[in-house]
Amino acid sequence: MVELTPVLLDQLAQAENPELALATFDRFLGTLQGGARFYSLLRQNRAVISLLATILATAPRLADILAQRPDVIGAVLDPAFFGALPDAAPLEKAFTGFLDQAVSFEDCLDRARMFGLEHMFLVGVRVITGTITAETAGDAFARLAEVLVRALLRVTLDRFVADHGRVPGQEIAILALGKLGGREMTAGSDLDLILVYDFDADDPSSDGDRPLIGSQYFARLTQRLISALTSPTNYGRLYAVDMRLRPSGRSGPLATSFASFSDYQATEAWTWEHMALTRARVIAGSPDFTERIRTLIADVLRRPRNPARIAADVVDMRRAIAAERSDRERWNLKDAAGGLIDIEFVAQYLQLVHAAAHPEILDSSTVRVFEIAARLGVLAAEHADVLRPAARLYHDLTQVLRLSVSGPFDPRTAGSGLLRLLARAADVPDFATLEAYLVETQARVRKSFEQIVGPVADA
Repeated sequence: MVELTPVLLDQLAQAENPELALATFDRFLGTLQGGARFYSLLRQNRAVISLLATILATAPRLADILAQRPDVIGAVLDPAFFGALPDAAPLEKAFTGFLDQAVSFEDCLDRARMFGLEHMFLVGVRVITGTITAETAGDAFARLAEVLVRALLRVTLDRFVADHGRVPGQEIAILALGKLGGREMTAGSDLDLILVYDFDADDPSSDGDRPLIGSQYFARLTQRLISALTSPTNYGRLYAVDMRLRPSGRSGPLATSFASFSDYQATEAWTWEHMALTRARVIAGSPDFTERIRTLIADVLRRPRNPARIAADVVDMRRAIAAERSDRERWNLKDAAGGLIDIEFVAQYLQLVHAAAHPEILDSSTVRVFEIAARLGVLAAEHADVLRPAARLYHDLTQVLRLSVSGPFDPRTAGSGLLRLLARAADVPDFATLEAYLVETQARVRKSFEQIVGPVADA
């Protein structure tokens, strides 16, 4: 490493905050596992040193992964690395084969984290090198999460069945919402999930040595799955899981029966819950049960609604979020006035008020909703021309920021390398231009929101 250190230090010294970059480098060295092999790889491939310096200076989330799994840098050297990302089928096959080598359930959890970290790193590298779009990255992160959730559901269920057996006629499905549902995940996204189940109500007891009754069985299974996804191991935590979008939120049962889910959506759900449902996708479940849930969701979303009532509910929710979390911070891209929440709420509003007449408007992708709505004539061209590029801009910037900062982004303290990455992600010449463009975009998005849905400021 002695002969490599001057080269790395020279690269890191070019960061706007070289002290922070050097501190990251020191922490990286302190946590590096399998260092001898890693150093050998760097000596043989000096071009990787520049990439490593970029990661250390601008993407600490990737640096942490690399410190745990230094061998993943080898994949970057493969000539095929910057080609097409793997589809779900080969990714699932690779993970299944890796998981099948596990000698215990704990080993399964470690292997899931190893596999997840490696592929998060590989997608993240493509983000900071600008070789994939934010849309492609969001889809890749979501595809990885789906593969991991399905596999961990399978191994968790196998272990659970060994203890408690199965409930006659049982069906289990995982419903993804939020960023996972919309395939707009970043490296730091939580998983918004709902577990939906069904079984033979006339025979509700499981058939194992330690039988459980219906709802109790699926609630405990859900707890086990959440633990498999969230518990820290030697390789860290895989994901944070948010179950608050389930019926009745924190006060509701952890798992939801199909009948209860159907009744709740028909009679009790608030407008904001139907808004969230526009991004729902089944990511695990048998084909028949998956289709039943898809049909149920489509029926709920295609219900005729009063546009004025929906608009009032959407505006009220936007005001509540602004009161809870300030909308005045420009670089809080999600919460800022004219930010991502405004864009997503417009898309969800359009779907709820027009799906009865135009069911084709239902899509989990925000950008695609605007494209469909404009084609149908329910979204004016001038608004579509504001909202589509704004959504892409926010996603482009968010992908970089989630790799680069763990808290609020402050451009006054950010290094020049990160500012350049953000400008490149937005396809503008420099950060000053980006800031001006962001101010203009947020103002135009808020104007479109208020013209489509209604004014947010109290009269």
